[in-house]
Amino acid sequence: DATPLYLLARSQRRVRSHCLPYFSSSKGYSSNTMRPRIIMRLNLLLLPVAMILASVSCVVAFVPGMRISPSSYVSSSTFTCARSGPALLASSSDSEDDDRPDSSANTGVKKDNKAMAFLRKVGRVGGRKEFVNAVGSDEGPAGKASGPNLAMTKCKSAFKSCVESGIIDDMSESFPYTTCGTTWRGFTDQVMGGVSYGRLEREEVDGRQANVLHGKVSLYNNGGFVQMATDLSLDPFVGSVDATAYDGIELDVLCQGKDDTGSFNVHVRNPACQRQNSSYRATFQVDSGKGWKTVRLPWDQFIGFGPGPEATPFDVSELRRVGVVAIGRTIEDLNLALSGLRFYSA
Repeated sequence: DATPLYLLARSQRRVRSHCLPYFSSSKGYSSNTMRPRIIMRLNLLLLPVAMILASVSCVVAFVPGMRISPSSYVSSSTFTCARSGPALLASSSDSEDDDRPDSSANTGVKKDNKAMAFLRKVGRVGGRKEFVNAVGSDEGPAGKASGPNLAMTKCKSAFKSCVESGIIDDMSESFPYTTCGTTWRGFTDQVMGGVSYGRLEREEVDGRQANVLHGKVSLYNNGGFVQMATDLSLDPFVGSVDATAYDGIELDVLCQGKDDTGSFNVHVRNPACQRQNSSYRATFQVDSGKGWKTVRLPWDQFIGFGPGPEATPFDVSELRRVGVVAIGRTIEDLNLALSGLRFYSA
């Protein structure tokens, strides 16, 4: 890197190589006495230069979103922008070649794709969401899912609350965002000792854009769940939504796995769910290979599970989170698609 100390050392070497021959012993001076003095004076002369270079580097370091390329000390025109753009939120269309020329500058130089490749590897880019392990159980701590802080394609005020529109997600936004601006997360039972695994992808299934839950559910070692979940409120200071104007939750689902036929759950959390394994749960049935099915789950079908909800009536005025869960049975080939999730009024 072209740091100020590196530039100072390089300047010192060049000045010494040009000046010291003129002060050698052949000119009548003793190299043992003169050279240390010359070096000290050269250091004093070059110190202001180093301070100026350090000041410039500090100014550049505090300019938001800017970095210097390795050859930037040659010309200021080599400054490049390193801001996170909309490409970081691309959906499954990210499979297109990203080595196309940069349209912002007609220089014929192609983009460096190493950064994008790394972001895809760690799951920050693309139409796939690798699962994170829940803390202790399938619900995570206090109903809040942790995950990467992804940049948004639009401001928060542009999203409409799910209680205002009734729509939690209709898959119209770029994955992993919901229609109301929150993000999808995946969870498995591995932290609590289970061996279930899975992944969450945005795919086109039978003519619809859908979140597809792939994986395997195993009951080994007291495990047995894989789920996709999202928070309901985009406002972190509120943290919940009031769904009392609605009669329940409606979802569009489809199963394609070999042994998907059977029951699945919808888990909802509110402030009564203080423990990690606490939630209000409703079960629905779906058959594999039967096409899309719309399921309605009224509020009175949700049953409290775990400490808190078991002793507290279900209050829908402060809903925090909703999840679609494959739980409680062995599924070797999980393939559950969700194309819509919303509140409904009878």
